[in-house]
Amino acid sequence: MMLRIPGVLPVDQLGVGRELLRGTEWADGKETAGYQAAPVKNNAQLPPDGPVARQLAGMIVSALERTPLFVSAALPLKVYPPMLNRYGAGERFGTHVDTAIRLVPGTPHRVRSDLAATLFLTPPEDYDGGELVVQDTFGMHAVKLPAGDMVLYPGSSLHEVRPVTRGVRLAAVTWIQSMIREDERRTMLYDLDTAIQHIAVELPDNAAVVQLTGVYHNLLRTWADA
Repeated sequence: MMLRIPGVLPVDQLGVGRELLRGTEWADGKETAGYQAAPVKNNAQLPPDGPVARQLAGMIVSALERTPLFVSAALPLKVYPPMLNRYGAGERFGTHVDTAIRLVPGTPHRVRSDLAATLFLTPPEDYDGGELVVQDTFGMHAVKLPAGDMVLYPGSSLHEVRPVTRGVRLAAVTWIQSMIREDERRTMLYDLDTAIQHIAVELPDNAAVVQLTGVYHNLLRTWADA
C-alpha cells in the first residue's frame, strides 16, 4: 500500500523546522547508507546525534502520533528517528532498496523497516526535479508533495530520488516497524478501519458498526506482534 498523508506538520511547525535548519552544517549522506545504497546516494544529511536533528526528529514523531491516518495505515510498533536530508542542484539518490533492519544510533534497539515514509519540508514550487519515484506491482509512481505532507510506502519497494535541477529539496525520512508485518494484511485492516469509520458517520446507530469493529479488533489481536 502506498498512501499520501496530508498535513502531518502544520505551517507553524514547518516554520520552526526551517528556522532550525538555517545555518546548520550538513554531512555527506553516504555516511548512513548501506553498501548497496552508498554508490548511488548523492545528498547531504543532518548528523543524527546533533541537537537540531534530535529536536526535529522528536517533533516529527510527536506529529505522527497525533495523525490518525498514519496510525490507521501503519499500525506502528516502532518508529525510527526521522533523518533530515538535503538535495541541492545535481544531487540525487539512485534506485535502491532500504536496509531491512536499522540500528537506532547510540542504542541497542533495532527497527525492522516494514514501511518507509518521506515527509516533504520544501514547497514543490521552490525546486525542480527531486521527485520520489517508487516502484511496486502496479508500476512506477512519482511523488512530489506540498510541504508538511508525507508519503508512506512498503519498505521493500525499489525507489529513487530524481536529480534536483533547481533549488533545494529538504525532507525527513523514516522507517516504521508495524505491528502487522505483512503488507497485504495491513492493507486489509486499513481498508476495514476506513469502511467502519464511514459507516459510523452515515449510520451511527447501526448494529453492524459494533460487529465490524469487533471483527477488526479480533483480526488485529490475531495478527499483531505487539
